[in-house]
Amino acid sequence: MRKNKLKEIWANGDAALNCFLSIPHPYVAELVAHQGFDCLTVDLQHSMQDISTAAMCMQAIATTDVVPLARASWLDPAAVMIALDRGAYGVICPLINNRADAELFVSYCRYPPDGDRSFGPIRGTLYGGADYPDHANEEIVTIGMIETQEALDNLDDIMSTPGLDGVYIGPADLALNLGFPAGFLPDEPKILAAFDLILETAQKHGIVAGTHTGSAEMAIKMVEKGFQLVTVLNEGKIMADALKSVVQQVKAG
Repeated sequence: MRKNKLKEIWANGDAALNCFLSIPHPYVAELVAHQGFDCLTVDLQHSMQDISTAAMCMQAIATTDVVPLARASWLDPAAVMIALDRGAYGVICPLINNRADAELFVSYCRYPPDGDRSFGPIRGTLYGGADYPDHANEEIVTIGMIETQEALDNLDDIMSTPGLDGVYIGPADLALNLGFPAGFLPDEPKILAAFDLILETAQKHGIVAGTHTGSAEMAIKMVEKGFQLVTVLNEGKIMADALKSVVQQVKAG
């Protein structure tokens, strides 16, 4: 089976640079995949993607050595398993609030006897190799999103779940749950304290901590803190910002 390069990056103590794919078109995914990211996450929760376009985007990513991930729409067995069968080498799952959620999520990503994933890797074997069924449990990464006060109260229980490879901060939902407007608030003390607590707990349990960020500068700061998976926005927002900048420069001139 094709090795999961994210595991190699993390084992070396390095950080992986990620971008979310929100535009349901393989050419856009292919274009982004050729820009040097370590992994790309097809976003099935908050984007224009659906499972059909996700498959096409993962085919486009496969023109490179970038690791294809998916963010599931919810903690739902069908949502998780379909993404894996389409070729995702890892799943980021929303709203993992307690140990029971984490255990369910991991079980959806692992074939028996380690979990409850149903067998049928339609594209998994094409991308991963003929021996995909023998090694998928070892190579697929499981990343649960920490987004609520309940999750913060249960960090040790969540992060000690066998088979959970990492956690990922959803800053907008976390901000809302802590009483702030949705957004990136890296300078707000209460938000910063939550980030630090999540990172420290992940390091204590020997798993990866990741986060969504609103800029390259914020991503760099998070890596310096110790986060090993950082996402800079999504390709739609990056493209829109770049286009707006060009328009403003030309019109100003």
